[in-house]
Amino acid sequence: MIPLMEKNNHKKSNNSMKEFREGLRDGIPICLGYAAVCFAFGISASDAGLRPYETALMSVMNLTSTGQFAALPLITTGATFMEMAAMQLIINLRYVLMSCALTQNIRPETSIPRRLSIAYGVTDEIFALSVSRKYPLNPAYTYGLVLISAFGWTAGGFFGTFAGDILPHRLTSCLGLAIYGMFLKIILSDARESRVVSVIIMASMGMSCLFTYSPVLKSISPGFRVIIVTLAVSAVASLIVPYKGDDTPAGDSSDTHENINIKDDTDEALSK
Repeated sequence: MIPLMEKNNHKKSNNSMKEFREGLRDGIPICLGYAAVCFAFGISASDAGLRPYETALMSVMNLTSTGQFAALPLITTGATFMEMAAMQLIINLRYVLMSCALTQNIRPETSIPRRLSIAYGVTDEIFALSVSRKYPLNPAYTYGLVLISAFGWTAGGFFGTFAGDILPHRLTSCLGLAIYGMFLKIILSDARESRVVSVIIMASMGMSCLFTYSPVLKSISPGFRVIIVTLAVSAVASLIVPYKGDDTPAGDSSDTHENINIKDDTDEALSK
C-alpha cells in the first residue's frame, strides 16, 4: 500500500510541476503587459512622492491598476487608511465575483490556504486564463500565472519610479494602452471559436460604453460598473443560451481514466 501511495503522490507532484510550468509560460504575455502598465504607474507614483521600495511594496500588495492609480490622489491629499480601504473595496469588488466563479473550477477538497493563494492573484487576465482551463483547475497553474505576472507588475512599478524625469510624457501615456491589447489577445482567441462568446463580448462592450458615456450611469464607480455589467450580461446569456453540460466534469478523457485507475488501485490495496 505504501509504494502505491508514493507512486500516486509522485504522479500528482509531476502533474503539478507541469501545470506550474504551463502557468509560467502562459503568463509571459501578462507579465509583459503588466510591466508596461505598472511602469507608467511607477512614474505617476514618483510624481506623488513615493519611493521605489514603497511603489514595489504597493504593487505586491495590490495587484490592480485601477486600485493603484486611484490610490495616488488619496495619498497626495493625506486621506486616512479607512478611506483608502473603503475605496479599494468598492473598486475591486468585482474580484469577489471572479473568485466565486473560480471556486467552481477547483476540487471541493482543495484546502483553504490554496484557495487563498489563488485569490491573492485574481486579476482580470489571470481569471480569464484560469477559468478557461479544463476541470479541475490545478492550483499550480494559477500559481505560475500569479508568480510571473506579479513579478512583471512589481518590476515595472519599481523601475518606473526612476524614469519620470527621463521619458517624455507622451511616451509614458502610451504605455498604459498595453494592458488593453493584452486583454484583447486573451478574449479574441475564444471569440473566434464560439459565436456565443463573440455575442457576449460585444454585449459587454456595448453595455460598458453605455455606463461610460451616459450622463447618469457614468457617475457609478468603475468597480460597480464591472459588477453590474457582468451580472446583467451573464444572467441574460444564461437564460438565452444555457450551458448544456452533464454530471461529468469537462476534461481530458485520458486523465479521467487515469484517475479512475489510480482510485481502483488504491481501493484494492486498502482492501488487502
